[in-house]
Amino acid sequence: MQDSGDILLWELGNDGVLRLTLNDVARRNALSEAMLAELGRTFAQAGEDAAVRVIVLAANGPAFCAGHDLKEMTAGRDVPDRGRAYFARVMAQCSGVMQAVVNCPKPVIAEVTGVATAAGCQLVASCDLAVAAESARFSTPGVHIGLFCSTPMVALSRNVADKHAMEMLLTGDMTPAARAAEIGLVNRAVADDALSEVTMEMARKVASKSSMTLATGKRAYYAQREMPLAAAYDYASTVMVENMLAHDAEEGIGAFIEKRVPAWQDK
Repeated sequence: MQDSGDILLWELGNDGVLRLTLNDVARRNALSEAMLAELGRTFAQAGEDAAVRVIVLAANGPAFCAGHDLKEMTAGRDVPDRGRAYFARVMAQCSGVMQAVVNCPKPVIAEVTGVATAAGCQLVASCDLAVAAESARFSTPGVHIGLFCSTPMVALSRNVADKHAMEMLLTGDMTPAARAAEIGLVNRAVADDALSEVTMEMARKVASKSSMTLATGKRAYYAQREMPLAAAYDYASTVMVENMLAHDAEEGIGAFIEKRVPAWQDK
């Protein structure tokens, strides 16, 4: 993989876990145009890199991610159309990054410290798994400034029940990590000093599986949940048949029967 620059750091371990770290601390790791470009490029590269098995998305500084860079967005108004074309481009760019996280064949785990607000909360919700420090907090605060968090709503509403999502969206209140775990926005809230250890333990556990199987399952999960029940079962049955014919399924089943450790070939 290529270096993602100073605002997005990466480190790939021998265990196949790629740690991406948001590092634009001065801007509270805002999703500026530059950050969105780095994230989009890096997720595309990671998805194609056979050495990457799992991605952990972390952050430096007091904020995990403060959402869009409002100063940058405000500067975009200084044109005849008052920023319409610019806003449309940035929203499309951000939506593309969120979908890149979901569509990446590698599982993505958010390791959340500090605050994750607006599109930052959206970024957490877009990840497959999330572990938060007990001190972390989450919000979709757009209503405070006259801007409903409509795009964060898409990811949020696919993670938590309607009443919980609407409470966050309509009040803009901060949600503590423990409550975020209760409503399903994150998998668990853990002691601050145990966050990286717990996250990496989870990442390494996932990384030990066949990457072919993980990619198959991740793609199928997000596809079937948008389908009616009968169509979802038809689709999932087809996926299972193809999966059964794959090398790693044959190897894994054989290893289970023979009581040995499977030797994955990721195919």
